[in-house]
Amino acid sequence: MARDYAERCPGSPARNTWLAAAAAAILLAAHGIGAQKVRVDEEVEAYPTESVDLRCKFVDGGGKTKLTQVSWIWEPIEGQRDNIAVFHPIYGKSFPNSDFQDRVVFLFETLENPSIRISNLRMADAGRYTCEYATYPSGNEQGTTTLNMLAKPKNSAKALTVQAGSKSQVVALCEAADGKPAATIKWMGSVGGNHTASTTAGPDGTVTVRSEYRMVPTPADNGKSVMCMVDQPTQEQPWVSSVTLSVEYPPTVQIEGYDNNWYVGRSDAVLVCQANANPEPTDVTWTSASGSMPDSVLVEGNKLTVRKVDDAVNTTFVCEVRNKLGVSKQQVTTIVIEALEDPSSAGVVAGAVIGSLLALLLVVGLIAVLLTRSRRQQRRGYPSNGESTATGTGGSNCGDYGNKARLLFSGSGSTSSKNGTGGNNNGPVYTYREGCDATGTLTEKANDYHHHHLHHPPSGNTPTAHDILLSSDMEEAERQKFELEDSMEDEEERYDRFGGVGGGGNVLPPAYHVRRGHREEEEMDVFLDDDMESQRDGSVISRTAIYV
Repeated sequence: MARDYAERCPGSPARNTWLAAAAAAILLAAHGIGAQKVRVDEEVEAYPTESVDLRCKFVDGGGKTKLTQVSWIWEPIEGQRDNIAVFHPIYGKSFPNSDFQDRVVFLFETLENPSIRISNLRMADAGRYTCEYATYPSGNEQGTTTLNMLAKPKNSAKALTVQAGSKSQVVALCEAADGKPAATIKWMGSVGGNHTASTTAGPDGTVTVRSEYRMVPTPADNGKSVMCMVDQPTQEQPWVSSVTLSVEYPPTVQIEGYDNNWYVGRSDAVLVCQANANPEPTDVTWTSASGSMPDSVLVEGNKLTVRKVDDAVNTTFVCEVRNKLGVSKQQVTTIVIEALEDPSSAGVVAGAVIGSLLALLLVVGLIAVLLTRSRRQQRRGYPSNGESTATGTGGSNCGDYGNKARLLFSGSGSTSSKNGTGGNNNGPVYTYREGCDATGTLTEKANDYHHHHLHHPPSGNTPTAHDILLSSDMEEAERQKFELEDSMEDEEERYDRFGGVGGGGNVLPPAYHVRRGHREEEEMDVFLDDDMESQRDGSVISRTAIYV
């Protein structure tokens, strides 16, 4: 019609072009108006083995179009048309295509609503389906629906058994087969590697996607895992599968159990042959470098037991392990040493040590007792060195007697006279020690009798011990003290110091005696005999006259 219009109206090329474009627009508008009368779904999706409804309805606004017949035409590819269902109000329904004859039905069997249902769908059923009317007077009216067949992929993942080496190999495979649309595959894992993917189209429009995971396998990679993830629109969520790698390698061997303490007589010494291999070892063999295995050795698989250690097992044991990829061996040299010492000898040594410690403690205790006794004697007035000075000079002597002490001593001489006279001047002196001065010199203070009679004697003679003891300054309590402290122990010590009766060695001079004619003087003589003690320099001192 556009070409006829152009022939009747010749003109310039530009005008002819404009006219042709206008005619095409009119035709498209007329087609759009006609298409609106047949209402269909633009696109539907379905899965194999399921059913799908293709809806179609004719809409006539003025009611002037007469419907003659309706047909469903399948167009699997562009330019190929195949009539699969026809409905005529007089002649009924017809299904010309044998592939759809048993799978297509009309839902309402009317010209106004000739919708159909296709059951037991196949992937090959995908394509364009056109609902076409034969009308009068407008001619044919149609509407087209595109059927998209979707397929959930068949997902799988597996490990490929490989041998450890230095080249990159495919260690795992992940596949999404017969899916539509095509799936996407991703890998996740801690081992180093990379992956590649390939796509294969099926005859029914499906797509198979295959992904290979590659790496350089090592024995350490055996047993590790990688994960394959498949993402595809027909799946509600991505499909994930974990793959455990399988890397084969020859055995590695290690012997455990030898502790360098195989002594003669030891029982049940054990060696274990530990092998690491994939696949598992098929054979484990123990041998001895010295030849035949000793009689005391028992072998059970990878375990070697020495029931009784002796010189026969002073050798080298070899463990050999084999699998299909190779053989490996390891050896250990066992050295037999002498038997350990008898535990009883250790007890003897321990007893000797304990006995020595006890003896040492006894000696220490004895020394402590002697020191304690010596200190007691010093506290009671016995100088540790057995000497006493009349002047009391020196820091040590000052400390021995305290700040205030009473001393009774005499000068050197031969024999005391009974009346206290004579040139020897060996009569006892009775003084008080007041304290030490800054230089450590002991100062003395004489009693009244000493001060008066010693410096101003009435007859020019030195006062006797009898005069001092009978002086008015001597209290009755002090005289009683002298008598009470005269114990048996002091008697024994005194006689021991003199050497005893008939004793050997140098016998010190006898105790100083004061003789008086009357009874009172005789009692004082006895007291002085008991109280006085001779010294090495020939003097005598009182054992009880020192006090603080």
